[in-house]
Amino acid sequence: MKKLIAEIKQCQICLPFLENGVNPVFAYSPKSKIIIIGQAPGIAVHNSGIPWHDKSGERLREWMGVSSDDFYNEKKIAIIPMGFCYPGKGKTGDNPPRKECAPLWHSRILEILKEVELTLLIGKYAQDYYLSSVKKRSLTETVRNFREYLPDYLPLPHPSPRNNIWMAKNQWFEKEVIPELQNRIQLAFK
Repeated sequence: MKKLIAEIKQCQICLPFLENGVNPVFAYSPKSKIIIIGQAPGIAVHNSGIPWHDKSGERLREWMGVSSDDFYNEKKIAIIPMGFCYPGKGKTGDNPPRKECAPLWHSRILEILKEVELTLLIGKYAQDYYLSSVKKRSLTETVRNFREYLPDYLPLPHPSPRNNIWMAKNQWFEKEVIPELQNRIQLAFK
């Protein structure tokens, strides 16, 4: 495991495409019970090196019903983004995660994680990758039909404050998905 962590931290594959340089941000342990597969670190996370250490992370912890201590306990939660480094700024927000990371690292990490009870697929990129042939036509439909992917996966929208309009339009999310998410996390932590 230490060898793989060192390999990921030293990865330079995307360096020519990253205006802010490489800084892979991830966390896992062979004992992890929950995996969070998100998009890619934002600039705040890139600068701090702490996964989900931003407003999106605050909302995600709230959705999950977990403390920061539990969230950052690798024996409880593994954090594996689709793109490990900040992809840079685009015209309307951050660029998409680099496509090199998931095929290069995910399977090698997942081989180590033998005690996983649930994987959270946050956002379209993670859902496209892991639910490719069974996802619905839109992220909203995929999340609405979350029960179809249980017990292995639970698809979620991105918790970014930029998604406040989505949250307002889809109030069923907080009534149906959040309680199921919190219940499954508590069961995994027992």
